[in-house]
Amino acid sequence: MAFKIYTKTGDKGQTSLIGGTRVPKHHIRIESYGTIDELNSYIGLIRDQQIDENSKQILLEIQDRLFTIGSSLASDPEKSKMEIPGLKEEDITFLEQEIDKMNERLPEMHSFILPGGHTTVSFCHIARCVCRRAERLTIQLSENSFVHDLVIKYLNRLSDYLFILSRKLSQDLHAQEMPWKPRM
Repeated sequence: MAFKIYTKTGDKGQTSLIGGTRVPKHHIRIESYGTIDELNSYIGLIRDQQIDENSKQILLEIQDRLFTIGSSLASDPEKSKMEIPGLKEEDITFLEQEIDKMNERLPEMHSFILPGGHTTVSFCHIARCVCRRAERLTIQLSENSFVHDLVIKYLNRLSDYLFILSRKLSQDLHAQEMPWKPRM
């Protein structure tokens, strides 16, 4: 028998967490891991662009970590007995090292940079914004329910990584970075 994608169990606006707890589909936990899923899709879109292989491999690694985070957020911390993968401090160190490597080759910033300049760069900025939203939602969730500290730390560092990636790809793609010049 083939696996069916539809279960009809969510037709009344509820869904199940790992552990069996039923919650409304607008629950902050669902918003949190749903936004992680959205972020993962945007990172896939960046990976599908004409970028260097090393960046593609790093983005693939990040997508794996985002599935780890999504699994963690989809679990009821009170009831789930299922073992799920977890983040490690090395995952954050990895992002920091990649940020530092890219940043060494980039010109110093003297102002904020307007998003854009190339479609691929714009995708990075969209992913960065979605990452920040995921971080905000996850922090909100953590105020009332357990969220591992490494999840919030990873999302914070990932948004930094995506910003520096946007700058690196601007350079690689010969796109002009547009500094923000505030009107006074």
